[in-house]
Amino acid sequence: MIRVGMVSLGCAKNQVDAERMLYSMQKDGYQLVGDAALSDVVVINTCGFIQSAKEEAIENILEFAELKKEGRIKHIIVTGCLAERYRDELMAELPEVDACVGLGKNGAICDVIARVTNGETVREYGDKTELPLTGGRVQTTLPFYSYLKIAEGCSNCCSFCAIPQIRGRYRSVPMEQLIHEAKSLAENGVTELCVIAQDSTRYGEDIYGEYRLPALLRELCRIDGLRWIRVLYCYPERVTDELLDVIAGEEKIVKYIEMPIQHISDPVLSAMRRQGTGAQIRDVIRRIRERIPGVMLRTTVMVGFPGETKEQFEELSEFIRETRFDRLGCFAYSAEEGTPAARMDAQVDDEEKQRREELVMELQMTIMAEENEKRVGQVLEVITEGYDRYGECFFGRSAYDAPEIDGKIYFTAEKRPAMGDYVKVRIDEVMDCDLIGEAI
Repeated sequence: MIRVGMVSLGCAKNQVDAERMLYSMQKDGYQLVGDAALSDVVVINTCGFIQSAKEEAIENILEFAELKKEGRIKHIIVTGCLAERYRDELMAELPEVDACVGLGKNGAICDVIARVTNGETVREYGDKTELPLTGGRVQTTLPFYSYLKIAEGCSNCCSFCAIPQIRGRYRSVPMEQLIHEAKSLAENGVTELCVIAQDSTRYGEDIYGEYRLPALLRELCRIDGLRWIRVLYCYPERVTDELLDVIAGEEKIVKYIEMPIQHISDPVLSAMRRQGTGAQIRDVIRRIRERIPGVMLRTTVMVGFPGETKEQFEELSEFIRETRFDRLGCFAYSAEEGTPAARMDAQVDDEEKQRREELVMELQMTIMAEENEKRVGQVLEVITEGYDRYGECFFGRSAYDAPEIDGKIYFTAEKRPAMGDYVKVRIDEVMDCDLIGEAI
């Protein structure tokens, strides 16, 4: 059997695409191997969103190119956003690559593998809207949690973002198909479901003529076996009172909202082509916290956008200081070719962008440390993710921590819990951004 390994980079949405390709490979009789370095064919599912992601993808390709040169692997196939975005350049710059596959041809991955193992060099690109949105998956997360991608693409067209060019317009998955997929995941042992899309709050607008995320969440809550349902990537202008009422009222939905705001200064938001104003962002944060007591609020901000003045950066910093987000990620602006922002005047110096990013993250680390201290003495429900090799210290996440994004909770226990078990943990102390406690 031909051994195939997969390396999937970037976001969870890209990971779901990889899982669908793995299912196709398995169904067609290819042998899937966990360590791609031990494969005959490696499929590198790339991210190409910002410069750092592109660099990571190229580094991975070069590492496997070296293994190919040594004769340890035979073929390299590149898929994902980098392959879609740089159709002409990728194989010209990286001749070690045997196939470059655009998003619209993910469904033909098995045919591509057959052709490269037969000696062909392949370039396959179709309409990106042909990317499969449903179908079987080989789960690559820990067995007790998984992602449910409810839509593909984006129609927001922010001036700094290349996603609409790469992934195409926003396309919702019909609700009945999502319910079927979620039931299948639950039957296979998934207890935590993370609902994702480039803009989850826009779900349903294109096929139903209205936002249907609240209705979808209600249906997901009826599925036996699911215990935590988490909503990621909400846009502030589409966080409705109906959505907040569903999150507040449904027991299975964790009180955790990820809502990227990018900035608070009106001129910067306008230049970014973000909908809404700083006042509207403040208002939605107020409504979230009023309607969902104890909510964990996570956001993303961008610094160093073209034309961002010192005063506008200080306005953002002061807003973060006042608002005290529970979780916050900060990105230095990356000028992406083909986007309107890359052509703007007054580009901020790279060194200054990096300085501003560091200042924001230092501020947020201080806020998180202070907020974590308030958790000492509380009892939190924790899903067990693993333990040290001696089996003496366990770790996991609370409902306030998204997989692979937020911190961990480390705890001791008299009775050893299994992976995926939900355990009550009393928090005794704080270590950096993580919590330490004891199972009770």
